[in-house]
Formats: sequence, structure tokens, C-alpha cells
Amino acid sequence: MSSQIRALEPQSVWNHFADLNAIPRPSKKEERVAQFVEDFGKKLGLETLRDAFGNVIIKKPASPGRAKSKTVILQAHLDMVHQKNDGTIFDFEQQGIEMLVDGDWVKANGTTLGADNGLGAATIMAVLSAKDLSHPAIEALFTLDEEAGMGGAKNLGKGLLKGKILLNLDTEEDHVFTIGCAGGLDTNIDWKYAEEAAPAGAEGFDIVVNGLKGGHSGMDINTGRGNANKIMNRVLDACQKGGLRIGALTGGSVRNAIPRESRAAVAVTKTAAFHKAFAAIVREIMDEFGTVEPDLNITCTPAATPANVMKSRDQKRFLAAIRAAHNGVFRMSPDVPGLVETSSNLASIVLKDGHFACGTLQRSAIESGKADVAAAVRAPFDLLGAKITNANGYPGWKPNPKSAVLAQMETLYEQMFGHKPVVEACHAGLECGIIGERYPGLDMISFGPNIFNAHSPDEKASIASFQKFWTFFKTVLEKI
Repeated sequence: MSSQIRALEPQSVWNHFADLNAIPRPSKKEERVAQFVEDFGKKLGLETLRDAFGNVIIKKPASPGRAKSKTVILQAHLDMVHQKNDGTIFDFEQQGIEMLVDGDWVKANGTTLGADNGLGAATIMAVLSAKDLSHPAIEALFTLDEEAGMGGAKNLGKGLLKGKILLNLDTEEDHVFTIGCAGGLDTNIDWKYAEEAAPAGAEGFDIVVNGLKGGHSGMDINTGRGNANKIMNRVLDACQKGGLRIGALTGGSVRNAIPRESRAAVAVTKTAAFHKAFAAIVREIMDEFGTVEPDLNITCTPAATPANVMKSRDQKRFLAAIRAAHNGVFRMSPDVPGLVETSSNLASIVLKDGHFACGTLQRSAIESGKADVAAAVRAPFDLLGAKITNANGYPGWKPNPKSAVLAQMETLYEQMFGHKPVVEACHAGLECGIIGERYPGLDMISFGPNIFNAHSPDEKASIASFQKFWTFFKTVLEKI
């Protein structure tokens, strides 16, 4: 399948992308891909180094006649989000991504594609290996652990970069220049609950919620898409009147993806009442989400009866806590029309053997909003007596609408394409704010090609859009 990708234009970039996607690169386990990029820089004869965290920096001198131009930092992250369809058999830690071409789109076979941010990294590699581009001195920064907490940016070594302009290649619409983003914070819940033997004569069932779109928990949080954990909770709560008892429950997997699937193993003592309640709540949910989630499935099939179930009192408290935990948009920006200011994603749930663990991610353009929504999320779990911890906090990126680089890029874009670009802040987390804290005074812009449905198996990258982006990117390097 990669031969299709390698034949695309510009071949240099797509070949580098195929090389990256041949290497498993989950967050926090990027040593193989980091070593590959380090070796790539050294084979080109370029100054190449790793900081203490493992981020890779490759420096390329200015092309002839450009020695007086300001040094430019080109930045992308090497890790990718791992998500796959329920029926897809795939080992992300051992297998390379299986890619295919579908019309104008590059996609993956049942998994995330890794265009976020692999195409950005491949673009930088193409600049480093090119012999015919006009560009200033380049400092290529490849960070690690972006998707699981911005670890690479937060631990970036100081004194390694001299550039004063940073071009981040992690925006996913080719007509958009991003000049600011939200900060983030994880709120993680850990709770021990009481179990007992399943009631005598209880029948076992597996309840499954799947077919949801999922997506990026920042960029897609305002689309009204279903969260599998919240939907499953509604089903379980409604079916308690059928004597439903929870044996085990799993839903979602990564902090920054909207959960697409959830599974529960339950014991039921009032089968007729259970089926009636199940049918009623499924009709209700399908009616609510039919427009935005046309492929949603909620099924119930006979299964082995769980040996142990959550005690009734704890089950009621648990379901109430999940019901109360905020998920979705918390506040829209009063200053920027259409921009989500603050949100939360009820990202992952694992409940079994007397232990409940839940991961959530809060985002906000303002620090006080981030703290407020995190407090709202933890409140119902505080009432459970759960242990609650915060982790992976990172700051937002304050917009600079008076940026000199922004003005120059806006002019170039309008000259080349006949219309103005959209200049905006986004609700996703970008590394710019963190890097800017470690290297004050940077003039920073984020841009990139069209990549849709990032953080889901429906992720796809437009071939035509990338060609547009590449043409513009080369012009920026020539004129900047």
C-alpha cells in the first residue's frame, strides 16, 4: 500500500511520510522514530543533537544568498494518537500504519493515519534533504510525547535554539493561520468500590456502544458528537429498573480523543423489564443523535453472567457521578465568536474487580477557566470519596495579532490564492505556548494542510491540499 503513497507529489514529502509511518510511534515510546530522525540528520551531514528528554534538533545552514535572513525554527511532533475500529486487528507498537489512496485522500486501513503530525514532520525532513530550495538557516525541532501531555515541549532543553521565528506545522486546515491555542489539564479519578456475588439466577448480557465518530477532543468538542462513556452510562442507569448490575465496564482509550466505543458486562434479574427499559432508552438516544451520529449502534447480547458485580449502593453512586461529570463545551469565548473557550472530555473508563479508573482532559484559553472546569469535573467524584489527581498541565498560547511574520504570510497567501486566510486561535493544544515560555520572544505561526478527523480511524489527509500547502510553504521559506 505504501507504494501508492510514495508515488504522490511532492514525492520527497510523501516518501518521508511513508518512512515515518513504517515505524511504530506511540506517545512515550518514540525511541525508534526519534533514532530514525537522528540518523537521518547525521546521514545528511547536518548538525544533529538530542536534548535530555529525547527531542531531536537538526540544523541546516542557509541556502546560498540567504545568510543574512533570520534563522527559522521548523517544528512538528513525532508521536501519534493510536485509535482503531472495533473490528480491526492491529498492534500499534509493532506494526507500521497501513495506508491507502482513496481519490484525493490518503487514509489508513481501520486505524488512525498519523498525518497528525507526521505530515508536518515529513515536510521538515523534505526541507532538510532538499538541494534546490531557497531558505534561511533552519533549526528543525522534532518533539516527543505531544499527544500524551506535551512532554517534549515542556522538557525542551534551553540554549539549543537560536532562531526567533517558529513555524509550527500542526494546524489542519490549509486556509487557516493559527496564532493562539488553549491550555490543558488532565483530571484522573481512582476509586475502590465494593463487590458481591451476582444474584442467584441472574442472566448475563454484554452491552456495546459503538459506531460513533469520535474525533479530536479539542477541535471536535463543539460538534455535538456522542461520547460513548456518557451514552453507556445513560443506558446502564435506565436499565437499573430491570435489576441490572454492573460486572465490568470499559470505554474510550486516550485522553485527547472523544470516546467512540464502550462495553459493559452486566447481570440482570428482571429480564423482561430490562429488555423493555433497554429498548426505550436506545430509541431515545438514537433519536437524539441520529443526525450527527448516523452509524451509532447500541446492542445487547446474551453472555456469561459476571461472577461478581458492584454492590447496589455503590452502583447508584457511580452512575450518578458519571451522569453529573461535565463533558463537552463548558463555555464559549465572549471575545472571539464561535471559539470554544473551555471544555472537558470524559475520555476513558475502566471498571472491574472493585477498581474504577477514569481519565478526563480539560482545555481552556484562560487559566481560570481551566481550573474552574477541572473543579466541576472532580466534584461528583469527590462525593464518591475517590482519589483525584491532576497531571499534564500546560499553558495556552496567547495570540499576537501584530506579529510581523503573520503580516508577511497573510500578504503572500492573498497574492498566491486570491483571498485572505483565516487567522484564529484554536481550542486544540499546540506546543507553541510551551516552547514560547522556554524561548521567550519567538514570533510563532502554526499552519498546515487539510487533515480531517484526526485522533480517529477516519483520519484522512487531502493530496491536493497538501500540494497547495507545500507550494505556499516553499514560498514562505523563500520570502521570509
